[in-house]
Amino acid sequence: MLIQSALVALGGVSLAAAVTPLEVQGKQFVNTKTGNAFQIVGMAYQIGGSSGYDPSHGKDPLSNADICKRDAALMQVLGVNTIRVYNLDPNLNHDECASIFNAAGMYMIIDVNSPLVGESLNSGAPWESYYAAYLNRTFAIVEAFKSYPNTLGFFSGNEVIDSVKTGATVPPYVRAVTRDLKNYIKNHAERAIPVGYSAADVRDVLEDSWNYFQCAIDGDENDMSRADMFALNSYSWCGDSTFEESGYNQLVALFESTSIPIFYSEFGCNTPSPRVFTEISTIYGSQMTGVFSGGVVYEFAQEKNNYGLAECNDDLTVNLLGDYSTLQSEYEKVDFSKVQSIKATGSTITPPVCKSSLIKEKGFNNNFTLPSPPPGAQDIIDNGVSPKPSGKIVDISDWTVTHQVKDADGNAIQNLVVKPLADNAVNIPGTNTGASTTGSNSADSSGNAAPQLAPQGALSAAVIMVPALVALSFTAGFTLI
Repeated sequence: MLIQSALVALGGVSLAAAVTPLEVQGKQFVNTKTGNAFQIVGMAYQIGGSSGYDPSHGKDPLSNADICKRDAALMQVLGVNTIRVYNLDPNLNHDECASIFNAAGMYMIIDVNSPLVGESLNSGAPWESYYAAYLNRTFAIVEAFKSYPNTLGFFSGNEVIDSVKTGATVPPYVRAVTRDLKNYIKNHAERAIPVGYSAADVRDVLEDSWNYFQCAIDGDENDMSRADMFALNSYSWCGDSTFEESGYNQLVALFESTSIPIFYSEFGCNTPSPRVFTEISTIYGSQMTGVFSGGVVYEFAQEKNNYGLAECNDDLTVNLLGDYSTLQSEYEKVDFSKVQSIKATGSTITPPVCKSSLIKEKGFNNNFTLPSPPPGAQDIIDNGVSPKPSGKIVDISDWTVTHQVKDADGNAIQNLVVKPLADNAVNIPGTNTGASTTGSNSADSSGNAAPQLAPQGALSAAVIMVPALVALSFTAGFTLI
């Protein structure tokens, strides 16, 4: 198997192309230039875990261009087209990292909250944390990312509702935050950017959460508190399971009537380990693509919870793990050119009307009267945050990965760079080929190396010309947003 890696950098030439911003049409994400429905082939990306977000030291996962270039190249190799980033500092400059992922053909889904005090809703008492200063920070995240064409959407919450108990009080506040974010985007962004919710796959509250957020108050389809997308963190496919054994069939049946896009915001059960990722062919197969819009693998960087594809070391070197090549192998079994070429239906779906009978679980909130914006918040929604962060796509002068990367056998990977794609292109497996390994162990007999590379020098001198720049609760189960 050839590693799907990157081409050599084009000397000192600065190149940056732009992906096409996606729109929500009914239950699909749609590329309006091609008319095709978009399937998320995603990766959870939070370098350093929760400690990777450190405002006191000016650090977050998208603030170091060299690290982003290293990881974008490795994810481009896999065929990833979307990253989900959990904790970000709106006061830092993210232009280089956003531009790198953009040029690599990858969208970004951004969580607007963080685990720090005052930067999330308290699921135990949401009314205590829903105040103007909190909203100001969420709006600042929007300001920082609204101008990047590869910003796919924002999550207003992550797993805040994880039981009937939290379902009794939290839903109106999450929906209020969604409303406030959408109104802010309407007033201050040049395009509509989807806002949605990332749910825990707790079946007692999953259906009610989805219905609570997708329904239209008073039947108004333009209701600004209505979610534009709904996602779930699901780990029900474990090992070499099946569509039926994993319960994926139940999820497809549940969401079949959805009026908004549905996707996995996290997946990738790690019991047993190593993972086999046999769910990939099902997620992107005919049984699911009519209802689900893909999913996000949890996660790129190895942490104590043992879900990572790569050991990202303090000295900025990387050791790929066996799960990396396993996932790559499963992606290669899917014809993503075909998957991403399915025409959007172009149809709108009338959402259900918000009413108490829509909620089935006793004790889950069935009142759709939402809290008003707290004192001072409406002024920020109307006039914008101050000071106002900003973001723009910038030229990148060198696409070369400078930090050492080794495969699972300890072989050094050579010629690893980001391959800038043409305008409107999206990354798929097979877009990049050409890196190689050095070392005595490059011929793997275990079947678990990551990755298996072409011979030294193969395709390493390939060059591509692309158009010049055109104007264009981190941890699963965390109960705060």
